[in-house]
Amino acid sequence: MIKVSAKTKQILVPIISVIAGFLVGAIIMLIWSYNPFEGYASMFDSALGNMNGIGETIREATPLIFTAIGFSIASTAGFFNIGLPGQAQAGWLSSVWFVLANPHMPKVILLPLAIVIGAVAGAIIAGIAGFLRAYFGTNEVITTIMLNYIVLYSSQYLMQQVMSAKLRVDTDTTKAVSPNGSLHLDWLSNMFGGARINAGIFLAIIATIIFWFIMKKTTTGFEIKAVGLNPFASRYAGMSDKKNIITSMLLSGAFAGLGGVVQGLGTYQNYFTQTASVDIGWDGLSVALLGGGTALGILIASILFSILKIGGLGMQTVAGIPYEIVSIVIAAIIFFIAISYVIGLLFKDKKTPIKVKETESSQIDKEGAQAK
Repeated sequence: MIKVSAKTKQILVPIISVIAGFLVGAIIMLIWSYNPFEGYASMFDSALGNMNGIGETIREATPLIFTAIGFSIASTAGFFNIGLPGQAQAGWLSSVWFVLANPHMPKVILLPLAIVIGAVAGAIIAGIAGFLRAYFGTNEVITTIMLNYIVLYSSQYLMQQVMSAKLRVDTDTTKAVSPNGSLHLDWLSNMFGGARINAGIFLAIIATIIFWFIMKKTTTGFEIKAVGLNPFASRYAGMSDKKNIITSMLLSGAFAGLGGVVQGLGTYQNYFTQTASVDIGWDGLSVALLGGGTALGILIASILFSILKIGGLGMQTVAGIPYEIVSIVIAAIIFFIAISYVIGLLFKDKKTPIKVKETESSQIDKEGAQAK
């Protein structure tokens, strides 16, 4: 057993999980007579070997940052928000619809309003689950999963039956959004060799800073963490568990909705019928787990997942290795994160003198004093 500090242990566990995931992928490749060195070399070269690849990798990471932040906020409060796909889809459809309906509105008004509308749409969907949990004790896992399907099929109905035909190319695809409501930036795309990278990455960086500030420097963040650690003690201390349940879910859904906004106004520039829950929701959940729910961890984990996603396409075309191998690697990484307790047994926490050792409770008290 190796003695390390708790902070070092927190860093080592995801790193070991990632390495273990890549090893599993390599073993699978060897079993099927593929060269893992060639496969991974083509993966990283495709994702990071040229400016276009780097731009696409950043573009792929952008919505994952938002959905991962959304999951982390709910998780900190002690809730498992499985509704990220539905919340992102709600943000995607509503923001694109608003822009299409107001193509001539000035950009300084149209784009911010579309972003806010997308965030509000995601917050409303998550807020439903939060309200049911707060006042009726309904399990949020069940309600958010059900809401995913409600949003999926409601979006299909709204687009095909309610949206004006003037805003659609056909029943399955909307027209492209106007430049006034687009996150696309010509200079940024040209800088990265024509990649679909867009202004969403700047919004994602701002969102990460806001997430860090809320959780570390505000009373709201302190109460969310307190409720997550011990709802009974926080209630005894005068905190409203109902208010914090709903607040955390509203914030979670708002960030997830922004992930959908970036997809609609940045990556695709339109909305099209989804046949299944959007991937950025599930991938964002994985990113949050790998990143340990921290702002910096989410940024790093989102880039890693993007390298796997974008590089996996290159691995398939260059090395002839099936893209499904990438899915196996991702699944293996999540598996090892899920059993992080077992990996954590490899390390033993260093003993520190009681007089300088800061417990989790004292840390909460300290952060609470700073927030106030």
